[in-house]
Amino acid sequence: MSMSVSGLQNAKSLFSYRKYWAQRFGTAPFLPMTRAEMEDLGWDSCDIILVTGDAYIDHPSFGMAIIGRLLESHGFRVGIISQPDWRDPTDFRQLGKPNLFYGITSGNMDSMVNRYTSDRRLRHNDSYTPEGEGGKRPDRAVIVYAQRCREAFPESFIVLGGIEASLRRIAHYDYWSDKIRRSILLDAKADLLLYGNAERALVEVTHRIAKNGPDQNFSDINGLAFIQNSMPSSCTEASADDLEDPNEGRQRITSNSKNDLVVIRLPSYEQVAQDPEAYARASRVLHRESNPGNARPLIQKHGNKDVWLTIPPIPLTTSEMDGVYDLPFARAPHPSYGNNKIPAWEMIRHSVTIMRGCFGGCSFCSITEHEGRIIQSRSEKSILKEIETIRDKTEGFTGIISDIGGPTANMYRMRCKDEETEAVCRRPSCVYPDICKNLDTSHDPLIQLYRKAREIKGIKKIMVASGVRYDLAVKSPTYIRELVEHHVGGYLKIAPEHTESGPLSKMMKPGIGSYDRFKQLFDAAALAVKKDYFLIPYFIAAHPGTTNEDMMNLAIWLKRNKYRADQVQTFLPSPMALSTAMYHSGVNPLKPVRRGASEPVETIKGLRQRRLHKAFLRYHDPENWPVLREALKSMGRADLIGPGKHQLIPSWQPANTGGGGEGNRKNLKQTLKPISRKFLTKGVS
Repeated sequence: MSMSVSGLQNAKSLFSYRKYWAQRFGTAPFLPMTRAEMEDLGWDSCDIILVTGDAYIDHPSFGMAIIGRLLESHGFRVGIISQPDWRDPTDFRQLGKPNLFYGITSGNMDSMVNRYTSDRRLRHNDSYTPEGEGGKRPDRAVIVYAQRCREAFPESFIVLGGIEASLRRIAHYDYWSDKIRRSILLDAKADLLLYGNAERALVEVTHRIAKNGPDQNFSDINGLAFIQNSMPSSCTEASADDLEDPNEGRQRITSNSKNDLVVIRLPSYEQVAQDPEAYARASRVLHRESNPGNARPLIQKHGNKDVWLTIPPIPLTTSEMDGVYDLPFARAPHPSYGNNKIPAWEMIRHSVTIMRGCFGGCSFCSITEHEGRIIQSRSEKSILKEIETIRDKTEGFTGIISDIGGPTANMYRMRCKDEETEAVCRRPSCVYPDICKNLDTSHDPLIQLYRKAREIKGIKKIMVASGVRYDLAVKSPTYIRELVEHHVGGYLKIAPEHTESGPLSKMMKPGIGSYDRFKQLFDAAALAVKKDYFLIPYFIAAHPGTTNEDMMNLAIWLKRNKYRADQVQTFLPSPMALSTAMYHSGVNPLKPVRRGASEPVETIKGLRQRRLHKAFLRYHDPENWPVLREALKSMGRADLIGPGKHQLIPSWQPANTGGGGEGNRKNLKQTLKPISRKFLTKGVS
């Protein structure tokens, strides 16, 4: 049933459990990856074995390290199998059979996003692997790892977790195969799936299995997916269609529910596989049932089985967050990697996470789907202690904290002003179309944290590399001044994503006016402290709802503002995102999805058109000029072709570019003359 405000407040504390008997073995310097390490610890077996597609780095920026250390703190013996050879079950037997279960994740990234670009091209590097070597994890790693674990020890209990499992917990559109796939729980033949930030669910599940074995009912635990063959008699079933009916459907749910548990039935796998509009409806309902304060369980039939989702995880309190991040991490890669560099570790080794979650709800982003909309913040004391630990114990530390932030830089301690309102809210975003009047947008706690962190002895500079939510930042000019004066190193990355209202409305992003206002305040602050600092804006090409004209207007804006994108981001339809539902279905799940009355959305699917949209972002690259000339002529905008200051591209083509043609070298040199770093932008391809 729906979780009340008191239910949210009275969740069992993460660290209140009686510890498992194996606590007597103490804390491991690193969680063991070999039998020899287990023997050194005095273990004859592991209680839980975690299988991950990432290199094992014992640091709180890596999910397996957090999960492993948390379970260890509860007294369990936890082993790690990192980046195993998935071609046979040998590596999956190396630590023996787990006493309780295998826990499986692809790692910090979805394995398909990790391995392929938005154009479905294979990436040849992997930041989570020693020396960045590619090919160390399989496609759909969670499924493959689960199958090998089952082959290694057929009777083992298998629990899925991490972002790949979380975003594939129901039937989902898969961009790489261009089809609807079943819940990953079924394809992996696993026993349980934990979605979202799963510490609370994982601890409860593990203690229950340790006490009574795996053959039991876990349906009262938030944040789980499991398979069930029939509907309990105590449940009242409502359909996704009922939720979309503004009158009769909602009345039917209310009148039939009485004191029963109301369960929402999503369109089945078979329905969404055949009907894109049904897929969009399922996506809309899933996202509207994301608040643990009022969400209802969801079920989706796959053949003769139901996949059940319990209501979303209850967020961690500040004291629980502190407890998690204060666990005894070695804060280094496992010694077995020797001197090999792991790019992801090199990037975050001197950074500090201060919060989780994001209430932005951007429709293309996976953060909200995975971490939730309620911000979970650490205390000042815990954060400052971690900075001191980095200073004292991290090899190679030079006094610079590379980032202090989280999914966003400036949502620390922000939340709804009223707990009762928060518990019943179904808004997909707290900041779109406007910032909610009930949202506390004060940056004072964050400013105070920055100032205290800067005072720590031995700290020379604290950088902010996480993305700044600029529509929130403009509410606090003091925060912007603080950012510019102390926490920016030459430039600041920012993500307006587009300039045109059409695509921005589908992204659930603010209008470009918010960016302009932030830029004014940023430039004024930089001028006041006499610093040569600049903004680097990110933009997305080919997002649903974007027309060729939208991309043309964005290119004109870029040229007028003297921005030249180096690398650009093309929309990648990740599993479960609302933008992905738009891409697949051609309708808008941000609005009611009713047959014959759904709002259509223009989608950009063909490789040729996707490349055209990308070319508009790189209007300055001669390689793109031929395709842009052709497009501008077909759009009736040949007036933008020529040498004028306000024209987009020239009419001539330099030699050996864009398919050849004789060019004027002098003109080429003038057109491509070096520009200051002020006008350089970078993104993700």
